[in-house]
Formats: sequence, C-alpha cells, structure tokens
Amino acid sequence: MKKICLSIFALVISSYFVCAQNTVASAVDQTNSAQYPVNIAVLGGSSADIFFEDAESFERSGDFDSAISMFNKAANEYQQTKKLGRYSTALIRLSNVHLMLSNYAEAEQIVLKQVLKNYTKMGSRAGQMAAYQQLGRIYLAANKLTQSLWFYTQHGILAQQLHDNNAYIESVLGIAAVKIKKKDYLLASKDLNTAELLSKNAKTIQYNHLIKSNRALIAEKTLIAKKG
Repeated sequence: MKKICLSIFALVISSYFVCAQNTVASAVDQTNSAQYPVNIAVLGGSSADIFFEDAESFERSGDFDSAISMFNKAANEYQQTKKLGRYSTALIRLSNVHLMLSNYAEAEQIVLKQVLKNYTKMGSRAGQMAAYQQLGRIYLAANKLTQSLWFYTQHGILAQQLHDNNAYIESVLGIAAVKIKKKDYLLASKDLNTAELLSKNAKTIQYNHLIKSNRALIAEKTLIAKKG
C-alpha cells in the first residue's frame, strides 16, 4: 500500500515539477526501453539521455532506488560531456526523488552544493530560480519554515526580474504554503488572493485547483482551531 501511495504521489509531483522547470530544460521524449536503441540511432541521443529516460520511467513506476541510480548516472555523463544545463536538470530531478522519499538532507545538499554552484558558473538566473524553488520545496517538506520562506522569496524576486509570470505565481503559492504551516491563515489567504489575481492577469487557469484546495485547507484548519 505504501508503495502504491508513493507511486501516485510521484506521478503528481513529477507532472508539476516538469511544468515548473520548463524555463531551464527542454522536454525529454517519452519512450519505452524496447525503443531506446532505435531512437538513439535515429535521433543521435547519448547514453546520458538513455539513463535520464530510464530514471523517469523508474520514477513513474515507483522504483525510486533505481530512479536515483539512473539520475546519478545521467548527471555524471552530462557533466563529463560538458552538457551543464542537462547536468543540473538531472541533479534537480535526483533531488526531487530524494524529496519524495523524505531524504531531505540528501535533496538539500544536491541542490546547494552542486546545482546552485553549476548554475552560478553558467550565469543562468533561470537555473538559479529553479534551484531556489526546489530548496523552498525541500525546506517546506522538512518543516524548516524560515529557510523555505527565504528561498521562495528569492525565487519570486528572480521570477519578477525575468518577467516569468508562472514562476512568480508559483513563488507566491509556495509562500502561502509556508504560512499555512505556520498557522498564519490570514496572511496565507492574502497570498492566495494575490496568486488568483496574478493568474487572471496572466490568463492562466493551471493554478486554480491548487488555490482552491489551499483555501479549503485553511478553512478546515481554522475550524479545527476554533473547536480546539
């Protein structure tokens, strides 16, 4: 049952994660393992690309240990071939699997010591923004709320500088999630209102469900607090 729940969670968070990372990495073709030799021959893909696709397949199936191994192999190959953007993408995906397994220290160190260092070397502010967002998620899950709030704030600052509306909305939603955990429900509600207004201005509905579910969570927790 635990494995089934983790698998479902992996599908949800991976889908959201890929959407959030589209400013720093191109989409990877989804193929099954039997097709890899043909695809690599036709498209000129590398062994690192195969490792990356294998990792995604293992992650979707809930085999997280194998996913970690394959993301590690992909990252090492990308680093050796100087594909630094793909290297960082593989590392963030690796940290995300550790996050799903509640391996917070491992997830944190990958981003702090490898991803941020690499994106800084590349001079990629979009990459740094993605790293800040990932650290915000990690610290939120680890209940390190001060750190999470700081990184989500930095994420939002870069999003504004880069005129990335979706990333800015995600930073506001991240900050709201921190405030919900801190039981600052009034401030969290104001952040959700801001996110809703930003979404309307950006003419996007992709965050509506998340905004609605967070409002429901605030209402539930407020009611519990009143009864207590």
